[in-house]
Amino acid sequence: MLRRFRFILALLVALPASPAHAQLRGHGGPVRALAVSTDGRLAVSGGFDQSAILWAIDDGAALAVLRFHEGAVNAVATLPDGGFLTGAADGRIALWRPGLPEPLRVFAEHEGPVVGLALSPDGMALASASWDGTARIRPLAGGPARRLDGHTGNVNAVAYLPDGRLVTAGYDATLRIWQREEGTPLVVQTETPLNALAVATDGEIAIGGADGTLRILKADGGLRASVELPPNPVIGLALSPDGTRIAAATVAGAVAVVDRASTKVLFHLVGPGLPVWSLAYRPDGAEILTGGGDRLVRRWNAANGEPIGPLAMTRPADALAAFKGDPGAEVFSACVACHTLRPGEGHRAGPTLAGVFGRRIATAPDYRFSEALKRLDIVWNAETIAKLFEVGPARYTPGTKMPEQVITNARDREALVRFLERATAEP
Repeated sequence: MLRRFRFILALLVALPASPAHAQLRGHGGPVRALAVSTDGRLAVSGGFDQSAILWAIDDGAALAVLRFHEGAVNAVATLPDGGFLTGAADGRIALWRPGLPEPLRVFAEHEGPVVGLALSPDGMALASASWDGTARIRPLAGGPARRLDGHTGNVNAVAYLPDGRLVTAGYDATLRIWQREEGTPLVVQTETPLNALAVATDGEIAIGGADGTLRILKADGGLRASVELPPNPVIGLALSPDGTRIAAATVAGAVAVVDRASTKVLFHLVGPGLPVWSLAYRPDGAEILTGGGDRLVRRWNAANGEPIGPLAMTRPADALAAFKGDPGAEVFSACVACHTLRPGEGHRAGPTLAGVFGRRIATAPDYRFSEALKRLDIVWNAETIAKLFEVGPARYTPGTKMPEQVITNARDREALVRFLERATAEP
């Protein structure tokens, strides 16, 4: 199994620290997770492109690109000793040590995507949140994991209170505070599905949800205050190291920085308007790092919200601009986040479609396919691509990591196939 792990040292020359390189570029898809090392020098990011990247923040250089997971890397965490953890849509959590070519340990208790990680206050245990409806706590040194059941849907976030109790937030609109040992959790019912969670050293709990409201709860779960950040869902939260400010990220791309005591919005970090999925403060409190739909890790002045270096407001190039008005391109717009069309554009979360017609399934060079796909006897052509979307990937290509999607309208399927014939043809 370990032979399948791939550790790719970045073939990049470390760039001198300068504002021109304040945006960290390397992911091939949205940046889903961010964490900063305890000394503030390094960051680790997780991407929709199934990779994690270890960064030297001030140099703007990728030190290593880690490709182990078979799905989007949705959660990362750093350890005091310099190690770090990655959790992904494949349900696995990997513990890494810098310089090693493979994970030191892999935890595989979850049966669904892992979307949140938290280290206990004593550094001895790791908690995780998963879309399998559970949270888990396991000793980092090894041993059985404790399973926490109760949420009636995706568990989206997890964090520890200072006294060692665990807090979970779920799509079922509940916050749950779990005892350190076995016992019934305190359940706090909220008004909206919950996406994000952060805990202060005094025990206050910040939660963000689908209704665009930041709520601040007391340590006993009672509501102290709420801050409206409409109209878009809050999808990420981070507390400043001194605990005085809360940074709240939204689907619309703006990040509100809120004074925790007064609950007033101090300023916004204004980016290119794409979702900000992840954010983290550097330990000295001087900078905020954000990761989002533009595939970048950005650096911001935490005192005033100004970008560090040029903001680079441009969105990723529109791969479908040349096909404006094409009905097949409109259908394909749901796929463009995962697949490229032209030679030289590389892989994203899914393999490139350049030259796909006439290609046997699971043979695109330099992409990691599952063994199940490699065993299928399918050659991609107009008929097989149409069939894929008629019956759905799960039935037609069992073992795929492709999100389930069916195109029920035959004319739409035909338009998509004709578009792909033109757009993916080798020049």
